Amino acid sequence: MRFSIVTPSFRGAAWLKLCIASVADQGVDLEHIVQDACSDDGTGEWLPHDPRVKAFIEKDRGMYDAVNRGLRRSRGDILAYLNCDEQYLPHALAQVDAYFRAHPEIEVAFADSMVVDPAGAYMCHRRSSLPGKAHTWIGNNLSILTAATFFRRSLIEQRQLFFEDSLRDVADAVWVLQLLRHNVRLGLLPRLTSVFTETGDNMNLKPNAQREKKALNAQAPPWLRAARPAVLMHYRLRRLLAGHYWPAPPFDYAIFTRTSPDRRATFHVAHPTFQYRRLALAPSAGPGH
Repeated sequence: MRFSIVTPSFRGAAWLKLCIASVADQGVDLEHIVQDACSDDGTGEWLPHDPRVKAFIEKDRGMYDAVNRGLRRSRGDILAYLNCDEQYLPHALAQVDAYFRAHPEIEVAFADSMVVDPAGAYMCHRRSSLPGKAHTWIGNNLSILTAATFFRRSLIEQRQLFFEDSLRDVADAVWVLQLLRHNVRLGLLPRLTSVFTETGDNMNLKPNAQREKKALNAQAPPWLRAARPAVLMHYRLRRLLAGHYWPAPPFDYAIFTRTSPDRRATFHVAHPTFQYRRLALAPSAGPGH
């Protein structure tokens, strides 16, 4: 088994169906493990019968516990987790496979993502940067998106670097800090592989996420908290020098949408941008945990 993709699920049936479709048509050897926390939105009526996934419906202690359960059940050489409101672009995993074969020394690869609105329309790019300890600790925003994060099995089998399941929202940042502390070899795959949907009900917008970010920041040494403006300036300078703020050429992309759940719909982006402006959306029946 080359890839294992884990999706934590709770009350996200409409988005989960799109996520599953985007994994199923990748054309590579994979398993898609869906860990559903006994959703009461009808997920349990269809998920166990979907032949494209390995479904496990059981109570968990939150999203990261669900991810860890899926990782422990996985058999693939390359692992990743993809939330219900996220998708892979066509041929994304083939590009990831080629990258890891060309770079056997790399344990974790960060690719690029984009953000779309609930209808699937383009909002912005999110190009990954190699994370640094200072910015990850106190920057409040990761330099990567987990939807475009891929890692070798050695990370969990030899290093035992699972996600901290006592946290609900910032375990990604804590996990990245673990990668840095363990000197894990990190790499960048400068290709768009993944899509994050701004549903209006994403977990990182909720009060608990802000509380956990504040608590994580408070654990940093006082001198680092005092240096936060300089840390952010350094991060932005790195992004500038890497070309993340330069205009990108127009392009097309194809994803599954709620109006086209069985066939990818194609969108044209005339003016790509790095600027992320949150939509003023009423909360939808989006995924939660």
